Amino acid sequence: MRINPNLFTLLNAFMLATFIQTSYAQQAEPVKAKKTTIMPLGDSITEGSGGAFSVYRYPLMEKLLAAGYDVEYVGSKSTCPVKNSPLGELKHEGYGGRDVGALDGMFKELYQKNPADIILIHAGHNQFADKGPVPGMIQHTKSIITTARSINPKVIILLAQVIPSGKLPKYSYIPDLNKALKTLADELNTKEQPVIIVDQNEGFNWETDTVGDKVHPNAKGAEKMAVKWFEALKKILPPSANTSK
Repeated sequence: MRINPNLFTLLNAFMLATFIQTSYAQQAEPVKAKKTTIMPLGDSITEGSGGAFSVYRYPLMEKLLAAGYDVEYVGSKSTCPVKNSPLGELKHEGYGGRDVGALDGMFKELYQKNPADIILIHAGHNQFADKGPVPGMIQHTKSIITTARSINPKVIILLAQVIPSGKLPKYSYIPDLNKALKTLADELNTKEQPVIIVDQNEGFNWETDTVGDKVHPNAKGAEKMAVKWFEALKKILPPSANTSK
């Protein structure tokens, strides 16, 4: 059977046009923007309790999403959700009862699994003033930051001066710790690798902002912490959907 050469030419042209259109359509598909990942790191004040006290992670995420930021928490844990929260279980690296030294020992493995863009560090409790803990706490905090940078050189650290406590004399070292944390942030902060201090101590009143143990935030205290984190995050996050309108 003889094939009409004109028909053969038209068929080749049609196939070529179809291939080009398909390839262009595939290439033209918009690339999904990567969510900014945030790792909340700390002790029970970061983890929460499932109801005994409040935790900043929930009001903070509510504020971020309401403002149009494309973010997500990352971590190996998703415990202690706020009851009936539409957000469900939010991931984190909060460990009740652990001090900053324990967090330092765990951190490398945790961060290798979830090398977040931003780390929120609030770690300063679970020590005793009579042990003179501040120098060691600063060394462990510095070690966490150094480890994070070795895994993700672009990481941004938000380092909290921790909330005060009325559980005394156990936590009477916190004012000295917070001064030392500010000095550490000033020492480590660079334009390429920011370490930004977030003063969670200022304006937090343990008499009105904690539950009966004088340590853990109530709803008002958690809200105050969320506001402080949110104001710091606004300065470093990519523009939100709301600001781009």
